[in-house]
Amino acid sequence: MLHPAQLPIEKLLAECETKRTRGSGPGGQHRNKVETAIVVEHLPTGLRGEASERRSQQQNRQQAIFRLRVKLALRVRHEPTAQLSKLWRQRATSGRVSVNAQHEDFPALLAESLDVIDANSYSIRTSAEFLGVTASQLVKFLKVEPAALVHVNRERQTRGDSPLR
Repeated sequence: MLHPAQLPIEKLLAECETKRTRGSGPGGQHRNKVETAIVVEHLPTGLRGEASERRSQQQNRQQAIFRLRVKLALRVRHEPTAQLSKLWRQRATSGRVSVNAQHEDFPALLAESLDVIDANSYSIRTSAEFLGVTASQLVKFLKVEPAALVHVNRERQTRGDSPLR
């Protein structure tokens, strides 16, 4: 079973409720008259992704889905599979993970790495070995999403391990 952040968009949206609303704040008449703000709520977890900064409803929808996928990656843990995903194997080469934080693959990769780290009791070295990257590159990848690093450090501290820098 896939982590919700790794699901294809259509399958993820089948588990969600999408609402259109009017954006708040500055933006003039267009913003106040048109429902371009989007809220996507993942019903099984109650997590929500929201976006209202664009004038286009479609762009806000894409951003809200992306934000929801990142939240799912950060807050939902699954038992990792015995093999790395095809996506991870494609993106992790030569000991590094190469993906932009705004790329659509980022939430799925973040979810997979956090699941592996959780399964390895937050040992970065062991997790990095399994993921086929260096420990420093894994930490660098986590730093791309500050909330991921905060989560890992919090868990490490509860186990008596030193925080990552």
